[in-house]
Amino acid sequence: MKRSLLFVLTLMSLSAFAQMPSGYSGAKGKSAQPEVGYGKITGQILDPENQPVPFATIALINVKDGKTIDGTIADESGKFILKSIPEGSYKVSLSFIGFDKIEKGPYSFSGKGDTYDLGKVNMESVSQELDEVVVEGQRELMEEKVDRIVYNAEQDKTTTGGDATDVLRRVPLLSVDLDGNVSMRGSSNIKVLIDNRPSTISASSIADALKQIPADQIKSVEVITSPSARYDAEGTGGIINIITKKNNLQGTSVSVNSSAGLRGSNLGVNASYRKGRAGFTLGGFGRAGYNIKGDFDNEQTLRSSDQTILSITNQSASTMTNMLMGRYNLGFDYELNKYNWINASVKFGLFNFNSDQDDRTSETVNGDGALLNENLQDISTANLSNTVDVSLNYIKTFETKGKEFSILSLYSQNSRTNDFENISKDTDTEDVLSRIKNDNDSYNKEFTIQADYVNPIGEKQIVEFGAKNIMRVVTSDFTYYTADGNNAYQEVSGAGFSNVFDYNQNVTAGYVSYTLDFLKGYSLKAGGRYEYTTITANFEDEVELDLPAYGVLVPSVNISKKLGLGNTIKAAYNRRIQRPSLRFLNPNVDASNPKNISQGNPELDPEYTDNFEISYSTFKKGTSLNFSAFMRNTNGSIQQVREIVGQDTIRTTYQNIGEEDAYGVSVFANIKLGKKFMVNGGVDSYYSIMNNNVEDPVYNASNSGIVLSGRIFGSYKVNDNWSFQFFSFFRGKQVQLQGYQTGFYMYSLSLNRSFNEDRGSIGFGAENFIGGKMKRTSEISSAYIDQYNTNVMYNMNFKVNFSYRFGKLSVGQPRRRGKNVDNNDLKEGGDSNGGMMNN
Repeated sequence: MKRSLLFVLTLMSLSAFAQMPSGYSGAKGKSAQPEVGYGKITGQILDPENQPVPFATIALINVKDGKTIDGTIADESGKFILKSIPEGSYKVSLSFIGFDKIEKGPYSFSGKGDTYDLGKVNMESVSQELDEVVVEGQRELMEEKVDRIVYNAEQDKTTTGGDATDVLRRVPLLSVDLDGNVSMRGSSNIKVLIDNRPSTISASSIADALKQIPADQIKSVEVITSPSARYDAEGTGGIINIITKKNNLQGTSVSVNSSAGLRGSNLGVNASYRKGRAGFTLGGFGRAGYNIKGDFDNEQTLRSSDQTILSITNQSASTMTNMLMGRYNLGFDYELNKYNWINASVKFGLFNFNSDQDDRTSETVNGDGALLNENLQDISTANLSNTVDVSLNYIKTFETKGKEFSILSLYSQNSRTNDFENISKDTDTEDVLSRIKNDNDSYNKEFTIQADYVNPIGEKQIVEFGAKNIMRVVTSDFTYYTADGNNAYQEVSGAGFSNVFDYNQNVTAGYVSYTLDFLKGYSLKAGGRYEYTTITANFEDEVELDLPAYGVLVPSVNISKKLGLGNTIKAAYNRRIQRPSLRFLNPNVDASNPKNISQGNPELDPEYTDNFEISYSTFKKGTSLNFSAFMRNTNGSIQQVREIVGQDTIRTTYQNIGEEDAYGVSVFANIKLGKKFMVNGGVDSYYSIMNNNVEDPVYNASNSGIVLSGRIFGSYKVNDNWSFQFFSFFRGKQVQLQGYQTGFYMYSLSLNRSFNEDRGSIGFGAENFIGGKMKRTSEISSAYIDQYNTNVMYNMNFKVNFSYRFGKLSVGQPRRRGKNVDNNDLKEGGDSNGGMMNN
């Protein structure tokens, strides 16, 4: 509480400092930086036939330096309002794809509430039929909005031929490790949405889900660090929303994307058809990863209570991994009339991951060096899954700008198979001595329905409220088999080895949110959300777990102030929870490595986190800068607990024993050097403090340290056809409760040429081409266990990319923006082999 109070006071002092005019010395006088006034510009945008042009872009441009200092989007009736305009002279730019850009003004503002009404402004169509619509100019690679940071991935060609993992490594505030596990400001408790909607595949494993999304189809990535009350209470680290590319124009369009490289190849085809009020989309993407080699070394020392060494084990192996992934979708939307709209979609995804460790050596000795056991093993693991998502949504708008009612529904099902086979062989003759096999089939079903209502009150207030229900049904069916030599497998009896675990969870929620613009440039968004969770869980052998229901109230507050000339300061607070997903609950024992077994804990409770944040953004001479600071406190954190089984085995499970504090800062910038060269990058750093709150001094553990990561991206446009881009990312040493994990870095280059009026492109890419391998080390140390683990990944890659677009498009009435269910509510598995029903 003292730390929280200190942080709030710091935010208040920073806010006060930021509001002082430049050159302030305590004397009275005119500020060097104009204060935000009550200036306002309104209007309505129409097409040549006097029909509204919804969602057109309106920009406010400073006449003095030509810089855009503010902007907005027209509503569905084409109406717009630019508010809180400071003293000065400004032009207004109106634009939308398929129409000629219009500039109005200049208009002068005295800072005393001047108002200009542009009335009805008619835009002229560029052409009624276009072979290919080309938008001149590009969005900034990074944009900052009121409640999120947006990374416009379609501007980055270095990710061509990759997947969403490659894209997220480039996004400010995010970090992605070598296994594809994503964290935001050091927290892996995040929620990943795809086009504002969840999926059971991302609930099962974020890393697996990201590998199924081709980088070529990602339009942008939104990072929401302080979600409002509209979002589910879970996801203590924040929310990542991946927006895929869509076609809003009339006509037919088909695009083909392909890539071939040393480590993987992919092929994608997407088609869209739109006529009148109806639109259809159909697409598919497949990717194969092959010849992914690696090395594995593990050394562990186990001690008794009197610190006598029980055993020392050394293991080593070479690994080979192959993957096959795909994602396919069919979508439909229809505008019933001016104010009513429906959309529906069906999506199917698959993920096949097979890994082999041949001739893994394992040797165990006692404290005196005497051999206890040694063996040679072949281990095969299979992680196979498929996912189906079906959604149906209805949206109703009104004459009043911003007023909206929606009913959204989603059914999602993920079927997953997690199997392994371990064959032990004689170290001399390689004869098969014994075999062990585990089959684990799991099924995760979710049905969600929600209703939301947004009601503006005048021009400066908005009230939002809604309700939601999520029903989850999860089953884990696991069986163990053993065999002597090459004899037939025999099922292992006992509830701990063969059983069926059923887990049912129901989350009912309601929320209210209030937005207010007040004083000079201030904006406040505050709200609260209440969620009530009921759980039933049982085993096939009729053992039923006693898991109590619980309710939680989570508040959120966001406040911002425009300081003029595009500068903004923001502060936020929210309280969130993190329910354990089935990766942490699943009782199936993973014994693919008999020296290191793991098992979930069905009786885990949720984590609770308080988040504080402040940020400041500024624009100056072609450069945009953002500075942010945050504090995060988590109680009841789910932590790994290790214990010794027998003389030479470590068993890992989970308990709510942790407390975590994190204090961090982030800085990122976007710099334009002329018309052809652009550089952006950023640095994230935080200080982490962890404690497991165990009173026994023998088992008590704590750790702290600074974690640093950063990225840089550059783009140079040689001419109208040729472009060159580069990217590099690094992540420093990661602090863990009982040890650390070393950092890593990666880099890539891309050269691209477009042709046939930008219909097609061909490119060449190179990744991690110096050295060709990456080493990652982790170390764990406690009173009874010391473990040192090394993994080597060979990730050098060269690739050739090709894409082409077919079809004719024409400008018509733009379709409305869609809304979808977004279940952002589970602590998900960060491990690429983990998931809702994986170990």
